[in-house]
Amino acid sequence: MPRITSFDTHHSRYEEWFSKHEAAYHSELLALRALVPWQGLGLEVGVGTGRFAAPFGVQIGIDPSMAMLKYAVDRGISCVQATAEALPFKGESFDHALIVTTICFVKDAEAMLIESRRVLKPSGHLVIGFIDEASDLGQLYLEKQHENIFYRDATFFSGSQVENLLAEAGFSQQVWGQTLTKPLDEIQEIEAFRSGRGQGSFLVVRATRS
Repeated sequence: MPRITSFDTHHSRYEEWFSKHEAAYHSELLALRALVPWQGLGLEVGVGTGRFAAPFGVQIGIDPSMAMLKYAVDRGISCVQATAEALPFKGESFDHALIVTTICFVKDAEAMLIESRRVLKPSGHLVIGFIDEASDLGQLYLEKQHENIFYRDATFFSGSQVENLLAEAGFSQQVWGQTLTKPLDEIQEIEAFRSGRGQGSFLVVRATRS
């Protein structure tokens, strides 16, 4: 079963995070914006409340949580209730796909990436945003995982692990970026996008369907 109980129950609390950490949220948007394609038909896998799909004009989203999808629909996204490991679309349907933090919450990250590749057109792009397990913020989340209603069942990944998962799933030409170089509560201004990885807690990678 997908790990959705906390999101179904605490969807309003999830939304509040973005208001409480507005500068961090916009820093994440800025980092993603550098790598998310501007044109074509897009899909967000694990669209949640649409906080990332909507600003980038991603037209379609899937999520197992109906409570979260209601927000995404209100933000203008065409939504389908489904899991990341079993996407309800024909092969080679999308020009690009977006996955933001979802990799931490799926039951099978490898299966999700294989499914994402299946629905992408040849040379289509997959963009993933996630908290780096090896970063200070990632380590803090791990230390307090049992206290967090959203992350208590999460599986965190390092940049190297995601790099390997993408390669094994049939993706190439990885381009990396990062943001959130300070502790979350100290981020009062929007941070600029930085290329590479190793400094920021929030990593973004764009990979190409081989």
